[in-house]
Amino acid sequence: MVAVGFPPLSAVVFGMMIQSTPVSFGAVGTPMLVGVQGGLNKELITNQLNKIDLEWEYFFRVIVSDVAVIHAICGTFMPVLLIMIMIHFFGAKKNWINDIVTIFPFAIFSALCFTVPYLITAIFLGPEFPSIFGGLFGMATVTLAVKYNFLVPKDIWEFEESSKWPKHWLGNVNMELKNNNKKKIGSFVSWFPYILLAFFLILSRTNDNLNKFLKSVNINFLNILEEEKINAVFHFLYSPGSVLLFVSSITFFIHKMNFRQINLAFRDSTKIIFGAGFVLLFTVPLVRIMINSGINYNDFVSMPVAMAKGVSNTMGNVYPFFAPTIGAIGAFLAGSNTVSNLMLSQFQFETAIILELSGALMVAAQSVGAAAGNMIAIHNVVAASATVGLLGREGMTLRITILPTIYYLLFSGLIVLCLIYIFGFKGPL
Repeated sequence: MVAVGFPPLSAVVFGMMIQSTPVSFGAVGTPMLVGVQGGLNKELITNQLNKIDLEWEYFFRVIVSDVAVIHAICGTFMPVLLIMIMIHFFGAKKNWINDIVTIFPFAIFSALCFTVPYLITAIFLGPEFPSIFGGLFGMATVTLAVKYNFLVPKDIWEFEESSKWPKHWLGNVNMELKNNNKKKIGSFVSWFPYILLAFFLILSRTNDNLNKFLKSVNINFLNILEEEKINAVFHFLYSPGSVLLFVSSITFFIHKMNFRQINLAFRDSTKIIFGAGFVLLFTVPLVRIMINSGINYNDFVSMPVAMAKGVSNTMGNVYPFFAPTIGAIGAFLAGSNTVSNLMLSQFQFETAIILELSGALMVAAQSVGAAAGNMIAIHNVVAASATVGLLGREGMTLRITILPTIYYLLFSGLIVLCLIYIFGFKGPL
């Protein structure tokens, strides 16, 4: 964005705002598959589901669908909010109402091009695909709309000349688009790995024979801590990460990459993986201890149950409005939607059970709030600021991104309240 003419501060702000609606299903569904599933006491909930002749997979799909519904509603207005912030904070004219009126139809259309396939995909295919399919369909559709001037306003809005930009907009890293005679590849070849990834992910989730084969390769952890008999299993080949590695291997040949390019891509991706994995390395065991803390010789309730009792006694039936905010606080502190879900999903579920509300919907509210919290997560703001040379000025970014975060939390909280008290949503648990 900086290379094509955006002020560095605006690039960071917009990048953080974009980390909202897609995040719950980002990284091939990691915040749901690792965060929510890892953060819930699966054995306990499965036992409760069996009493009403339901299975864990059904319960989890309800959570995924609830997350998608809330996000789709809130996310439809995010492009409008982004444009309002761009015009108000980074525009030459402070009277942005006229500008927003002309772009409003196209902004809503652009949002729907993402949120509609995003919602449909989440409901029918699961957590791995919504952000991928929503993004691919949205990008293709909006690109065609721009090409044929569909809903595109006639007036043009631009930033002022860079010489007039305030100093606090600028970073200390200069970026520009350069043509270094790099090898060019066609659009289809460029996008083919993403298409291939989507194809193999869908095939692995919908083809029964392939599904069984992939799940047959397991890494089992039995009788952890022996006396407590806590078990865990990891389906190595079924993991979305294995599909990503497979497609990446094919991409090396499709794009005719040389050894130097392969090595560079491997090193860059490894740094990112270790950065996120290092946090999870300590978080996951801590969360599992917290969830299983109810297994003790003194019959003390687990930590999530104790927390849930305190919150339910304090807030009562109005708590669903604040459920997304709890998730956002977790993401703000931990810097990750996944980690926030790991830490707080069971707490949200236990609170719902005490209040006799839908546990699935409350866990969904947790995930939505954690995604919104990504916009103000310190870790993410620092990483984005470092990219454009704005380290040490993260406060400026936070003062702007807190506005869309508040919008997302208030709106999602109201949606959850309406689903429960107006539409009477109950859920399986």
